[in-house]
Amino acid sequence: MSDTIPESYRDLFERPVVVTLVTIMPDTQPQATPVWCSYDGTHIWINTAKGRQKYKNMLERPKATVLAIDPENPYRYCEVRCAVLEINEEQGLEHINSLSEAYTGEPDYYKYNPGNRGKETRVVFKLSPTHVVSAG
Repeated sequence: MSDTIPESYRDLFERPVVVTLVTIMPDTQPQATPVWCSYDGTHIWINTAKGRQKYKNMLERPKATVLAIDPENPYRYCEVRCAVLEINEEQGLEHINSLSEAYTGEPDYYKYNPGNRGKETRVVFKLSPTHVVSAG
């Protein structure tokens, strides 16, 4: 089952809005994390470092929810429940650099976040919307 993000809410995923990624912990508690994302018109792409809790959660339980709240109007939001379709290590660094440029203006993520250079492996998750709820 798949769903699509309405055209009138796509801007929340196409411009640099910090979204909330919700994954499921081993004890079934939700874990929510503010993250950067990209959107290709069909899929939401999330980047993280290998070994982090959200990485483990999506690997073990391949479902997630992404909540985007409009920074100019907090009552306008889009909740996207997703299936994890793909985990890609090869494109992790390229993707985080692209996100860094979009969100901070710095095309080298590790200039923005120098403390993690050489200490992590970046991975990108391809999420497919299965249910979309929007308001505002």
